[in-house]
Amino acid sequence: MAQALVAKSAEPLQVICPDVAGRGRSQWLDNPALYQIPQYASDMLAMLSQVQAKLGGASMQSLDWVGTSMGGLIGMVLAGQPGLPLPVGIHRLVLNDVGPAITWSSVERMKTYVGQYGQYRDLDEVAKSLWSLSQGFGPVLPEVWREMSSHMTRTGNDGALTLHYDPAIGTPLRAMTPDMAVAGEAALWALYDQITAQTLLIRGQDSDLLTPETAMEMTQRGPLAKLETWPGFGHAPTLTGNDQIQKIVSFLLGD
Repeated sequence: MAQALVAKSAEPLQVICPDVAGRGRSQWLDNPALYQIPQYASDMLAMLSQVQAKLGGASMQSLDWVGTSMGGLIGMVLAGQPGLPLPVGIHRLVLNDVGPAITWSSVERMKTYVGQYGQYRDLDEVAKSLWSLSQGFGPVLPEVWREMSSHMTRTGNDGALTLHYDPAIGTPLRAMTPDMAVAGEAALWALYDQITAQTLLIRGQDSDLLTPETAMEMTQRGPLAKLETWPGFGHAPTLTGNDQIQKIVSFLLGD
């Protein structure tokens, strides 16, 4: 998608794909209780401040956000608080199969695999293991899935191939209760109602996380999101197919 954006844009742009704390090349946190959306949003503010600083005397002209699942929740927190010290307000927001209301059944499902930590012989075994947990992602070419899986791995201190995240990222999720989820939902709706960014909401037709009712409500309040429901996908579309990429690129570039 980054390549498609750069290729189609008439103006120079920068695409940033951050590793959230505890994942990829980012450091692991000493306190696993901080592996939650407020910390991630705070980190993104710091990152964007650094990006602005590197521009020198120039100012950031525009800022868009594309977020899948957790990335979408981070985007809602950033876009839904007008007083945040962003270099510039978020202009266009893409929420991929996520909204303020998240079904408890999907939370329970995520508890079974988030933070899993295993060792693998090679990348093929990693890809097979991840795919067994990811059927909701819908149709993905095998070579594309293998490439995606390569970015989900790291070589540990013992030389073994493992998934790239801190196993402790699952600690806050496993501690969540239904009452906590209800309170979080109320807070997220309050944030969503303050979003002014042009918003594209993508829902996998078979998603167990974003219900049709929640998606429809998101089109009727807050930023009045434009809803696209994609058949053949659950939670969450990978945004790797050419048709998926082109729809998002067209939205972001205002075509």
